[in-house]
Amino acid sequence: MSINLIPFTNLVLPSHSRRYQLEPKKMATESIEVEIVDTQTVKPSSPTPQDLRNFKLYLLDLFMPGIYIKFLLFYPNVASTTTTHTAKAINDKYQHLIESLAKTLTHYYPFAGRKKSNVAVECNDDGAQVVKAHVKCSLSDIFERPDPEMLTRLLPTGAESTEAEAGPRALLYVQVNLFECGGMAVGLGFSHKIADVSTVCTFIHCWAATALQSNKVILPQFGGVASSFPPLDFPLWESPSEKEKPVTRRYVFDNSKISVLQSETSSSLVPKPTRVEAVSALIWKCAIEASSKSSPNTLCSSPIRPSTFRLAVNLRKMVTPPFPDNMAGNFSLSAITKAEESTSNVLDLKDLVVKIRAGIEEMKEAATKVFDPNEAMQVLTEYLTIPLKDQEIETYYCSSWCRFPFYETDFGWGKPSWVSGPSLVVKNMFHLVDKRDCKGIEAWLTLSEEKMALFESNMELLAYASLNPRVTY
Repeated sequence: MSINLIPFTNLVLPSHSRRYQLEPKKMATESIEVEIVDTQTVKPSSPTPQDLRNFKLYLLDLFMPGIYIKFLLFYPNVASTTTTHTAKAINDKYQHLIESLAKTLTHYYPFAGRKKSNVAVECNDDGAQVVKAHVKCSLSDIFERPDPEMLTRLLPTGAESTEAEAGPRALLYVQVNLFECGGMAVGLGFSHKIADVSTVCTFIHCWAATALQSNKVILPQFGGVASSFPPLDFPLWESPSEKEKPVTRRYVFDNSKISVLQSETSSSLVPKPTRVEAVSALIWKCAIEASSKSSPNTLCSSPIRPSTFRLAVNLRKMVTPPFPDNMAGNFSLSAITKAEESTSNVLDLKDLVVKIRAGIEEMKEAATKVFDPNEAMQVLTEYLTIPLKDQEIETYYCSSWCRFPFYETDFGWGKPSWVSGPSLVVKNMFHLVDKRDCKGIEAWLTLSEEKMALFESNMELLAYASLNPRVTY
């Protein structure tokens, strides 16, 4: 079966390369160059049947922001070969990824389509956009002190902005970064309109299993509940515009520190906090304190400002009967909780854990209603109006990728040595990713520059987390 590869020329500069240069002061090593050497469109290896060409978005898909879920999978070179052979082996890996991606897209056909309206995707096999890049350094240079700005250059630029831009855009972008040491980093960008983190994870594992020619390929289920809902032109969620460029930092919580944190945040109401609950509560607490110190609050006379915390929750297992893990699309929603203003200068960390747990439990109760055509609009409308009611209250967003098996993604040359997600587009947003041992947690956090300076000097935070340590594997 042939693979359809079409040059994607409108992304290519006249020199057929794109180079990025970082100032030396931003890296512990010398400036690093990323050169784009090829761009192409990868179509499904088999055409999508005519009866599947009009893919209707489900109500939760419409509710999602028009942004891309982006992250990186890093693979070291484990072969002990000569430079010439290594170069050929690296190129063979790249071609292997292209071929297996084309086969995978036959199952995930909406990912190769284009949005034709706010409520539907035309599965026209226009394909995913794939970029090949040469990175003029070794993986060890990246791992020494990971720089969010540098890592962003390893992600496909097509997924940088929102879907609100004019013209049809790809729903899947891939950038395959080839390092001088023979290592590789696969950068991915998935439209949030057709995929949540769970769907992204199942796609990647389907792609990897296809690359391995495994007989254990788990195929996705599309349109599981969409047919029950009438077509609705739901209002688009817009990312808030930023007056100043926020900054992103990486914090690492080792398993031993998380265990201590869980113990110290346990209470009669939440005797066994999860890793995510304990770490999220600490980050939320420190962010509130940084915000309260950064500038005077004219609307609140209390030392501690009120704020809202939104934790993305996978709803697949919360309904009865539960949905399978391979149910593709968006089946997640935010559990929302609020910290009231306080006359005390000290927030109760245990209380924040209790609030987060209560928000999750409330979401469990609402989960079934979200998938009821008669009640879904009312539930989602309430979620839309919450930010409007609390316009003057800061909101913090958390997405947890913990317990999703990204570290099991093997395309044929071993499992990734590091999984990272440095690209956050909204201020006051953070997401949590498992460390390679799947016990510790890496947190990527974006705040304003002023608040970040206060946040990263918080001694309570630094008692549990390390600021951007070297990646170990």
